[in-house]
Amino acid sequence: MDRTSIIIIAVCILLLVTWNTLVHKVYPPKPLPPGMTNAPAATWTGTNAPGVTSQPALPVLEAPTAPAFVASTNIPEGLEELTNANAHYTFTSHGGGLKLVELLRYPETVASSRAERARTNRVATLNTFTPAPTLALLDGEAVQGDGIFKLTRKPNGIRAEKTLTNGVTIIKDFELSTNCDYLLQATVQLTNRSEKPLSLPAQEWFVGTATPMNTQDKGTAVGVMWYDGAKSRNEVGASFFSSTGFACTPRVPPPEFRGGSNNVAWVGVHNQYFALAVMPADPAAQVVMRKMDLPRPSEEETRNDSRVVKVPESYPAALVYPALTLAPHQCQQRQLAVYAGPKEYRTLATVAATLNNNADALMGFGFWGFFSKGLLLGMNWLHAALRLPYGWAIIVITVVIKVVFWPLTQISTRSAKRMQALQPKIKELQEKYKDDPVKVQRKTMEFWKENKINPMAGCLPTVIQMPVFFGFFFMIGSAIELRGEPFLWVTDLSRSDTIWMIPGLNFPLNLLPLIMGATMLWQAHLTPPSAGMDPAQAKLMRYMPLMFMVFLYSYSAGLTLYWTVQNLLSILQTKLLRMNPEPALAAKAPVLTPQPKKRK
Repeated sequence: MDRTSIIIIAVCILLLVTWNTLVHKVYPPKPLPPGMTNAPAATWTGTNAPGVTSQPALPVLEAPTAPAFVASTNIPEGLEELTNANAHYTFTSHGGGLKLVELLRYPETVASSRAERARTNRVATLNTFTPAPTLALLDGEAVQGDGIFKLTRKPNGIRAEKTLTNGVTIIKDFELSTNCDYLLQATVQLTNRSEKPLSLPAQEWFVGTATPMNTQDKGTAVGVMWYDGAKSRNEVGASFFSSTGFACTPRVPPPEFRGGSNNVAWVGVHNQYFALAVMPADPAAQVVMRKMDLPRPSEEETRNDSRVVKVPESYPAALVYPALTLAPHQCQQRQLAVYAGPKEYRTLATVAATLNNNADALMGFGFWGFFSKGLLLGMNWLHAALRLPYGWAIIVITVVIKVVFWPLTQISTRSAKRMQALQPKIKELQEKYKDDPVKVQRKTMEFWKENKINPMAGCLPTVIQMPVFFGFFFMIGSAIELRGEPFLWVTDLSRSDTIWMIPGLNFPLNLLPLIMGATMLWQAHLTPPSAGMDPAQAKLMRYMPLMFMVFLYSYSAGLTLYWTVQNLLSILQTKLLRMNPEPALAAKAPVLTPQPKKRK
């Protein structure tokens, strides 16, 4: 590769990294018109500290366009707790809902190096920072009053009860499910105990708040999912509230997201590995989601760990039910299920089968879900049945995939070698008909056909393997089984394998992506260029793998491990083909028709 090509690639990478900053410098965001605001719909004023039994009152949700949750500060907060083998649930009298979920089987943080211990012995939590408890009813005085409920214990459950001044009694019953892990069954009753009809406005039934797992979580996987009861899983995240639009142009972000049309089967707030979802038996009218800034980390946290998110964002979400009128002594009852736990496919598949609501879509596999599920089930089977550590299970799956696609790859390599051998004949065609590009293309295709070569054969294995790669990509990105799993020097397969922070630059040294990049360059060096490719372009293509190394440098070690093993197996296959070359076939000469003489 010449110096000009290297400079162009370096400039492109630099622009890719600094594009957003440059755009905002040249085109700063325009101020909002007077009277409008894009401030978060919720302002954080408190916290749920995990493991603390005496906690401050829940914060106030202050927004001009959103229902506010208000709990009287003159009445002490009452707490009740439920515990099973998987989770510890804390319910609050301020709002009469689920305030905090502690997942007993999962630590809050995982050590990033063998010499470092976990920063805390706390467990992973859900609803840690939230403006209201789960299943708080928000619409003002009509169904909220002073926000104080009476909590009582029941066999295997908790009851929250409140009677409003207008005669409406609200009863919420929460019970541990005996069928599925991490599942609560909830019943909400609205009863008109007065002698006259009562009209209630539209209500927001609070689901929870999507927040990062811990201060080391960059928040890229934090968002809200909702399901329309048919085949569509909808996800809303940071991009919806971004101040950057198409082609990095500045824009005014919307204050909230609303979706659904009387078809919201469930709503889930999630981060990379955990989710809290409310699943009503009867679909809700809409889902509403807003943006909320979390408290800034302390100076000590920022100083001790450069990976701490400076200003993380979170996303509260709620179900929306329409206005209704209750006749005297009429009772309206709604059944709901609350899932609060890991994004573990086997558990979510059990919930989906029990409730018939496609809850396993919370995994976020998307379009490639078929391949992601198959790969995840295979990896889990190897781990459970053969007692293989997950790192070795990834290697075994990679080998199996390579063996399955071995014949296609072999055909591709042989085709590429034969095309390279026939390149001189192609040069003759290109030289003969250089003044007629259409004829060059037609004659080239005739030449490939006469020599029984398919130019697309080299691309076919790659195209067929792409769904498997994307399936692996999305599977590893959300497989909680890999969280904290070690492999050789890697301490956590779900994160990058940082072995050293370069002093001064504060830049992580990740070994696996470097090995992956080296194997990709080696593989590119062994692969013959495509027929007809310009020599300068062929040199450029050999160094394109470095771009993949840049993109995947900070991704999980599980994915780079898969890709590295895949590259090594491809190199082995190429070496074996070179050791056993096929006998050369005589190429049929292309038919070179003379150019018609031009008339004078």
